[in-house]
Amino acid sequence: MTHQTRRPHGRRPTLEDVARDSGVSKSTVSRVINGEGKVRAEVVERVREVVAELGYVPNSAARQLVTRRNNAIAVVASQPQNRLFIDPFFDIHLRGIRKELVAHGAQPVLLFLEEPDEYPRVGDFLGGGHVDGALLFSLRADDPLPGMIERLGLPAVFGGRPLVRRGETARDHVYVDADNRGGARAAVRHLVGLGREHIATIAGPYDQEASAVDRLDGYRDVLGDAPPHLVERADYTRQGGVDAMGALLDRCPGLDAVFVASDLMASGALQVLRERGRRVPDDVAVVGFDDLAPIAEHTDPRLTTVHQDIEGMGRLMARLLFSRTEEAETGAMGSGAMGTGAMGTGVSGPLSSVVTPTRLVVRESA
Repeated sequence: MTHQTRRPHGRRPTLEDVARDSGVSKSTVSRVINGEGKVRAEVVERVREVVAELGYVPNSAARQLVTRRNNAIAVVASQPQNRLFIDPFFDIHLRGIRKELVAHGAQPVLLFLEEPDEYPRVGDFLGGGHVDGALLFSLRADDPLPGMIERLGLPAVFGGRPLVRRGETARDHVYVDADNRGGARAAVRHLVGLGREHIATIAGPYDQEASAVDRLDGYRDVLGDAPPHLVERADYTRQGGVDAMGALLDRCPGLDAVFVASDLMASGALQVLRERGRRVPDDVAVVGFDDLAPIAEHTDPRLTTVHQDIEGMGRLMARLLFSRTEEAETGAMGSGAMGTGAMGTGVSGPLSSVVTPTRLVVRESA
């Protein structure tokens, strides 16, 4: 049966108008618009044609009442805002997150925690019904945010294995991380295979990043209990790499290799080695971690480093979060099963954390 489409005059088209001109019920129109339920393909096509012809725009407030979704996801970083955007790692990570959110019709809301007194403000926002879930990264040890999220009942996924509070384990949280320990082992074994005997490391901040702990553990897996004078801690910044490399050379001028826990720090280490007259890799071999193309492919010499799929991990974080929000909507939280649902996350099986593989990329620095 053919239905004549009639454009409403002088008023905004309504759901009732679409239903009338499509020849179906309002509930069927709603299911088509929200992508929910089983609707025959020819009905979906007809409803979409009428929506286009009438210029119907769903009422977002009413739609939120029905779906209980805001189509907004909080991306929370316990980092100074200026530091976040000068580190290519975070830029690539956020790119992956944003791509997946946009693919699911959601928008990211960036929240930064620079000072302890900002936690109440962020907690109030997260508990105010503005977002459907949260993606969290760069949280410090004993950070109160995971506990706040848990009390609010807000679905959340961590970027990187979280440094947990007392009485917890990392299994209490869902996270996406790279095989940091395995990647570090591969890096140090490569240096050993090159015949290097005095291998130092510039480690990351132990109190903020579980990755720093894991990468140092990987270094020690290969070298055993490395002498303390060969280990220097820094803060995952270029200046941190400059300061740490200088301290290592002052303490151990005979070192012939260094494993650096991030490419950004490795770029600073290369600068110091050049200034001190050390040839890379002839005198000192250098291996980084991350494989950030803006850094690793443009250092002099180009940087041997451990590759991790940073953008892919960001996308995977968002997919896992959509699966958690779907479970929350259907009351299946804690059931131990996770379906793809209407959002099409592409994630199936038990809801669990994901550790992605790493691999060594050999370039001229080692």
